[in-house]
Amino acid sequence: MASNQLMKTPDIPVNLVRAKAGETFMLGTVKIRVMEDGSNTHDRIGSAEFTVPPHTEGPPKHWHEMHDETFLVLSGKLRFHVKDGGIVDCETGDYVTVPVRSPHTFLNPFDEECRFFNTFTPSYYINYFKVLSQLLEPGKPMDPEANKKAMAYFATIGVSDGA
Repeated sequence: MASNQLMKTPDIPVNLVRAKAGETFMLGTVKIRVMEDGSNTHDRIGSAEFTVPPHTEGPPKHWHEMHDETFLVLSGKLRFHVKDGGIVDCETGDYVTVPVRSPHTFLNPFDEECRFFNTFTPSYYINYFKVLSQLLEPGKPMDPEANKKAMAYFATIGVSDGA
């Protein structure tokens, strides 16, 4: 590599999102705090923190055609429904990777709030949550039909329980 290539100034500076910063909005009863919307990563990665109240359903079971996703449980517990009816209960510190076309969903059937850090690559999937927030009433349970409608815009496919 030529020395002039090593000395190039980055086109996007390092970005810091402070603990109380980031765009926040509600998905029904679930609070989302956007940490990275892709604008600082050339749309390569997006991330958000989710706060899920106790006894809260997540989205309908689905898979993603065009992006990978990860979940890091920050506090509480989170349940995943995965391929072939599998159930995985995750606790604080557990990390889940969901590759393209892997059927999944999550929920919090437990008695305590759960917080998790979610990444998606490429970042465009953050817009699914923004669209969905416009289709759901704040403070009301998630509506599976609204989820399906928003998913259709973002290469996300609903699957049956047997998938």
